[in-house]
Amino acid sequence: MASPTGHVLIAPDKFKGSLTASQVARHLAAGLARHRPGVPVTALPVADGGEGTVEAAVTAGFTLHKAEVTGPTGRPVEAGYAVRGDVAVVELAQASGLDLLPDGRPQPMTATSAGTGELILAAVRGGARKVVLGLGGSACTDGGAGMISALGGRLLDAKGVPLPSGGAALRGLHALDLRGLDDLGGAEVVVASDVDNPLLGKQGAAAVYGPQKGATREGVQVLEAGLRRWADLAEAATRRPSRGKPGAGAAGGVGFAAMAFLGARVEPGIAYLLDLLGFTEALAGARLVITGEGSLDPQTLRGKAPVGVARAAGRAGVPVVAVAGRRSLTGEQLRRARISAAYALADIESDPERCMRAAGPLLEELTVAIADEWLR
Repeated sequence: MASPTGHVLIAPDKFKGSLTASQVARHLAAGLARHRPGVPVTALPVADGGEGTVEAAVTAGFTLHKAEVTGPTGRPVEAGYAVRGDVAVVELAQASGLDLLPDGRPQPMTATSAGTGELILAAVRGGARKVVLGLGGSACTDGGAGMISALGGRLLDAKGVPLPSGGAALRGLHALDLRGLDDLGGAEVVVASDVDNPLLGKQGAAAVYGPQKGATREGVQVLEAGLRRWADLAEAATRRPSRGKPGAGAAGGVGFAAMAFLGARVEPGIAYLLDLLGFTEALAGARLVITGEGSLDPQTLRGKAPVGVARAAGRAGVPVVAVAGRRSLTGEQLRRARISAAYALADIESDPERCMRAAGPLLEELTVAIADEWLR
């Protein structure tokens, strides 16, 4: 039972394909306002580096900036990044994400991360001295080669011709010309990601995430060969052995390029972003924290947003409950993650399609049980 005084801190991630984190927070706040009108509520939508990271930063007080950049298929897209002072939050999914694929058609062999490089450059030219690069939801498996090309690096074949975009073309990489590579004016780059995969191998970017982006078994082998060739030449040129580091495989290998070429350090996504968003300050004096995401499942336990929120709140002795579209975690798993209880839309609506379509109103229904059990 939560303390009878203090506010409720609502800190959810998105319900992918249904609601943004801000929308989840608004519906939870609306439900609590009806059922416990006397309890103050603070909303702080969160993200772990994937989709919604820029939105969470803007909600926390950053300013939204927009730029036209190269999308994952080469078509121009409008992407946003968030700025506060000299810190910029750049979200790869805004420029190179799966959701930007025309008609949702995967292009695993040719998709590029070029737009992410263009966003980084826009942020630095706008005055950023630190770039927080959120990695997640990428459409590409190009090892960050597109990003480096956008920053002025040249990837050449045996005839000295620039390579086409995408991971498959990397098999033909013969030389790197880094004379035009932008040094970003010495700006610091921090990668925010909870993916700990290396670049190559059975746990690497192509093998683990390639199929999720539409790559066939043969396609995965092609991408793996391209990434290996890219790593060989990149590490020889930069003298930064990065392929085996945790996070090198994030976002189809963009993590590798950020470390090897930009000297980036990798930080646990949700923990780093909670600090950046001011979670500790928002938590002060709270009686209860409500977090959540679309699916509470074994992936959640690998450092996703709800677990990060629960750990941070647990250190302050504040109880945490979670909401989700569905959950497959046991009560014991939740308790070990410091989540006291979980409430799923599937518990009150058996039709999965309606859970997606009416997620907002259903979330407001869930607040009845949360209010009864935690806010008496």
